[in-house]
Amino acid sequence: MRNRSIGFIFASLLVWAIVTYFLFLDRPIGKEQNKHKLSNQINQLEQQVRQEIANNEELLHDLQETLQQKKQEEVQAAPPLQEINNDPEKSEIQEGERNQNQNENGHYVLQSSSNSNDIALSPLKLQDTAARKTLKDGSPVIAVLVFSCNRITVQRCLDQLIGHRPSAEQFPIIVSLDCDHDQTAEVIRGYGDQVTLIKQPDQSDIEIPPKEKKFKGYFKIARHYGWALNQVFLKFEFDTAIVVEDDLDIAPDFFEYFLGTYPLLVQDQSLWCVSAWNDNGKSGLIDEHGSHLLYRTDFFPGLGWMLTRQLWLELGPKWPKSYWDDWIRQPEQRKDRACIRPELSRTRTFGKIGVSNGLFFDKHLKFIKLNDQFVPFTKMNLTYLLKNNYDSAFEREVYQSTVVDYTELKSGSIVTKGPVRIIYHTRQDYKHTAKMLGLMDDFRSGVQRTGYRGVVTFFYNGRRVHLAPSATWKGYDKTWS
Repeated sequence: MRNRSIGFIFASLLVWAIVTYFLFLDRPIGKEQNKHKLSNQINQLEQQVRQEIANNEELLHDLQETLQQKKQEEVQAAPPLQEINNDPEKSEIQEGERNQNQNENGHYVLQSSSNSNDIALSPLKLQDTAARKTLKDGSPVIAVLVFSCNRITVQRCLDQLIGHRPSAEQFPIIVSLDCDHDQTAEVIRGYGDQVTLIKQPDQSDIEIPPKEKKFKGYFKIARHYGWALNQVFLKFEFDTAIVVEDDLDIAPDFFEYFLGTYPLLVQDQSLWCVSAWNDNGKSGLIDEHGSHLLYRTDFFPGLGWMLTRQLWLELGPKWPKSYWDDWIRQPEQRKDRACIRPELSRTRTFGKIGVSNGLFFDKHLKFIKLNDQFVPFTKMNLTYLLKNNYDSAFEREVYQSTVVDYTELKSGSIVTKGPVRIIYHTRQDYKHTAKMLGLMDDFRSGVQRTGYRGVVTFFYNGRRVHLAPSATWKGYDKTWS
């Protein structure tokens, strides 16, 4: 648009110059013949200017296409989705050179505090200088960060992680301990060199607003998360990490799931996490035979999730003092990015007692079905989950499906085959229908649990159902929270 405006200004000035020239000639130009000649010259000049502008626009378009093609070639040059090799015998780690002290060009550097395990951010801009850790065959090394505090039942979680991981070299386990709980620390030490134990050094009291005194635990959790993620990505310099809490059971294919989806997270900039959790993953709301099914979601699920160091370098410097999970769901952090989530959860929480005092556990969480079938995700083509492939197919399926109401769905009286759609128009519409169907009905920053483009997908009476807004949906409304 700017080029076109400049072109027209240039043309106008040129035409005015020509007219002025003829006006000041010694010979008169009042004759009809001269007027006609001048008019023809002006028209020809205008056509030439318009043609030149069109040529420039075509050149600009070609340059933009060339740039876009170059970006696509760079993406395609990343490790292909089918070539992740999960061979436990090939376990030698190629350590990258460590460069913790660069501070050129205004980049963040690592700074050790008085505690040798503590890493703080300098006021400079953080630079991702660490080389990617890989096995000898090129497969990624992915750290497993386990958050623990004062539950000796962390043993249940660690036993499963160690028992299911295909390779200790590919999936090193780091347990971050808060709370100074000696019994829990002793349990963790019992695993010897099978895990790495780190301790959150700051056990000082936290200043909390008077109205939030009863939520003190959430402030401590946020502090712990910020410190431990700094350790994993800045001190140990891992490129990717799976975050687990000490009250989670994991599925037999937990590591296979994250290995299979890892290339998606690396290649697709519209993704920012992979989660093992389905918020609506209760029996009766899932396809019991769909353990291979994966989806995109705008809602950050957590409860066993994978992120990259690149994301942490973005989030870490502005990490909140409390309620980190709700903070991360805000549009300012999410930036229209999505997560991958499964049909059947690869984690399930057994921790009824915690800072949330069992909120949702008896009514919902304990009914989440944990997948028990091994799915070879690393051997599957998962490119359908890339945004450019997923969105068009998703919209076609949702908005070409048959519209039904709750009564028809509940009674099983729907005659047509295939997916169906229930339409909601308002926040209350959604909450009312979700409650009747047994779905989680809450919003975070205007986004429903498992929602994608405003659509919540689930299974009911043996068929896929989309609880969806109208096709003219304009985006999430934060006031719906």
